[in-house]
Amino acid sequence: MTSTPASNTPATTTRVHVVSDVHGNARDLARAGEGADALICLGDLILFLDYADHSRGIFPDLFGEENADRIVELRTARRFAEAKEFGARLWAGVDGDRAAVLEKAVRKQYAELFAAFPVPTYATYGNVDMPTLWPEYARPGTTVLDGERVEIGGRVFGFVGGGLRTPMRTPFELSDEEYAAKIEALGEVDVLCTHIPPEVPELVYDTVARRFERGSRALLDAIRRTRPRYSLFGHVHQPLVPRMRIGATECVNVGHFASTGRPWVLEWRSTGEG
Repeated sequence: MTSTPASNTPATTTRVHVVSDVHGNARDLARAGEGADALICLGDLILFLDYADHSRGIFPDLFGEENADRIVELRTARRFAEAKEFGARLWAGVDGDRAAVLEKAVRKQYAELFAAFPVPTYATYGNVDMPTLWPEYARPGTTVLDGERVEIGGRVFGFVGGGLRTPMRTPFELSDEEYAAKIEALGEVDVLCTHIPPEVPELVYDTVARRFERGSRALLDAIRRTRPRYSLFGHVHQPLVPRMRIGATECVNVGHFASTGRPWVLEWRSTGEG
């Protein structure tokens, strides 16, 4: 009888902190990587309008809290056409080009938020983000990924940013076909990192907004087909179910970081032996 000698390779522990839906919370973002080997951010850095506190965000800064109250009321009631018309009237009264005014406000937030990212950070976009501006603010140590893979601690992480098209018309929405192509390009990974969840009713329903957000059928199909260890996402701020298993995959909404200020923790041990 023979025995296999114990490995001399020491086991190492990798700890990754994951955040999503930062929405302007630079203070807690600056501490989100403490004790971790890396930070992952799943998007929505910008705070355009805080549905819990209508005095915060780009919209009330431009138009005041009373108008923010009204736009939230209309959107919550799913009266999107009226909300669009109301917003258009407000923007008509703004001095200067709408796109330029909005970009100036976004740039101010990005400067503060990207400066708060620890090293290393791996980030992808949310549906309210403006990807064209990110290269100007991503410092060395911040890696932006979309439809791409990276290895962290011996595990392969795949990233897909943005959201799917909705009546809300947020800045970075894609067609279902475009989104599916990016998911397909990842192939098999250990951890799928996206801004939006797979299209499962319990994962896409927001209990406070009382509506179904858009999830991805292509993402759900990829989970079933490629069986990653984890599917990590955000987007739905108050999900009916924050976590569930689909086959071999643990699907986790990592939380609404803007309100909790706490990252979700992923930790594993490996010996580095293949």
